[in-house]
Amino acid sequence: MSTQTSDGMNYAPRGKAAPVVRPGEFVFAAMYLDHGHIYGQCNGLIEAGGTLAKVYDPQPERVARFVQTYPQAVAVSDPREILEDPAIRLVAAAAVPSERGPLGCQVMRHGKDYFTDKCPFTTLDQLAEARRAVAETGRKYAVYFSERLHVESAVVAGDLVEAGRIGRVVQVLGLGPHRHGASGSRPAWFYERAKYGGILTDIGSHQLEQFLYFTGNTSARVQAAKVANYRFPQFPEFDDFGDVTVIGGNGATGYHRVDWLNPDGLSTWGDGRLFLLGTEGYIEVRKYVDVAQEKVGDTLILVDKAGEHRMACAGTAGFPFFGRLIRDCLDRSETAMTQAHAFLAAELCLTAQVQAVRVAG
Repeated sequence: MSTQTSDGMNYAPRGKAAPVVRPGEFVFAAMYLDHGHIYGQCNGLIEAGGTLAKVYDPQPERVARFVQTYPQAVAVSDPREILEDPAIRLVAAAAVPSERGPLGCQVMRHGKDYFTDKCPFTTLDQLAEARRAVAETGRKYAVYFSERLHVESAVVAGDLVEAGRIGRVVQVLGLGPHRHGASGSRPAWFYERAKYGGILTDIGSHQLEQFLYFTGNTSARVQAAKVANYRFPQFPEFDDFGDVTVIGGNGATGYHRVDWLNPDGLSTWGDGRLFLLGTEGYIEVRKYVDVAQEKVGDTLILVDKAGEHRMACAGTAGFPFFGRLIRDCLDRSETAMTQAHAFLAAELCLTAQVQAVRVAG
């Protein structure tokens, strides 16, 4: 599957190879290919030196497409062939959202680390059970927050913040519009709240993870949230709009808006934007397109004490998360993302969804 920008569900970035292990040193498998993000997850791990050994999915046609992209993966007919294989260190999965939490607990209790697509859970009870499983097993429950981890301009933004270029980050504004696609292009679970969790639980999880990361917060609370269905009355359980305001423990604030209202005329699946306000400057990230200018993304604008700067980030920073994750799994360290951070991001988006005021469409 090649990288493309028209369909977010199958957006799978590719980067340069940057292996952190020798061939065969870090073996992983893929399971449950319900969301196309599994391709991005696997691309990142392979580029970091991971060895993709096996794949399982109950639908043979999905397995056939996957093996066409990754012929090194052996298709297995029983998930136990992965769960009980001592050579496999990590399982990457993109199951139906409501199944991700239970699957992760199963994987960890089989002695393996787990790497799931976002959103990692659809209920607070699932989160609580995963916290128990991590404590019991000592395994990792890693989450693919692709809108930060697999976007080079977002990686550069993090480097600039860490270097102090805009001072202390005091406010984050995140915009995550998405293209719904043609009628019939989405699976049935996409419209069932019990299975996809709601818009703030789902694509809102990217936004709240970014708020925590860029502000350096280890605690936060939801101040306000709302959701609506403006365009899709034929799917009464579907949210096509949501927003949330959060306040971090260190006083930083965030406002985040997500939607499924992307116009057909846009050249990409979503004009994702990120704005970071600091005490000494600000950053704007145009992730997937510089709209009406260039049909490429990864543009970063920085204004600081030295002046105004425009940066083309594609091909400059790579995707260091994946190599760090592999090393963390081998070294039992936490350099890619702490478990507390991943779980707090999940808790915030689940809480926001529960607390959200439903606006009549």
